[in-house]
Amino acid sequence: METKVILYGASGHCKVLIDILNLLGIPIEQIVDDNPAVGSVVGIPVVLSKEFTKQDNLIFAIGDNFIRRKLSKKTNATYFNLIHPKTTISPFSTIEKGTVVMAGAIINTDSKIGVHCIINSGALIEHDCIIGDYVHISPKVALAGNVIVGEGTQIGLGALVIQGIKIGKWSTIGAGAIILKDVPDYAVVVGNPGRIIKYNDVIQDE
Repeated sequence: METKVILYGASGHCKVLIDILNLLGIPIEQIVDDNPAVGSVVGIPVVLSKEFTKQDNLIFAIGDNFIRRKLSKKTNATYFNLIHPKTTISPFSTIEKGTVVMAGAIINTDSKIGVHCIINSGALIEHDCIIGDYVHISPKVALAGNVIVGEGTQIGLGALVIQGIKIGKWSTIGAGAIILKDVPDYAVVVGNPGRIIKYNDVIQDE
């Protein structure tokens, strides 16, 4: 990509994206954030969102799934995918715009990844998985074949999901959880085997 990119969000997640962009030789035009207290990220100046107007080649550098969704609904921008060079991605898989794939991630054949997702370091997504929009697959997560993950769900560090499982939208899977059966919408699941301990608030469209 020759055009400079814009990162929206001045967080720790932003620092990781900067590393990937540097590896790929992609220049950064600016970093945008809503917090006036954040002046720069690794020496790159941050401008307030109300001060920027150009919205070409933008990517959300924000770990929170709900905030990425909220901003995407109100931001009229063109997005791109940011994929670390040390990944393994099947040519028969599909990745929608605005998604980030971190170092060491593996996405196998016929898997489908939605918009504005985060596939974090060392995550494994096996064949025929379907990952909804705004999902975050944390580092070292392993999804066996034919797993479906609903919109906005967070799967925590090192969690394992057996084949054929369906995980509902806006659910939270705790770090290290072992998922052996389907998970309903908004459920918070922890442990081995995974058990529901509570439910997240229902997401309301604004």
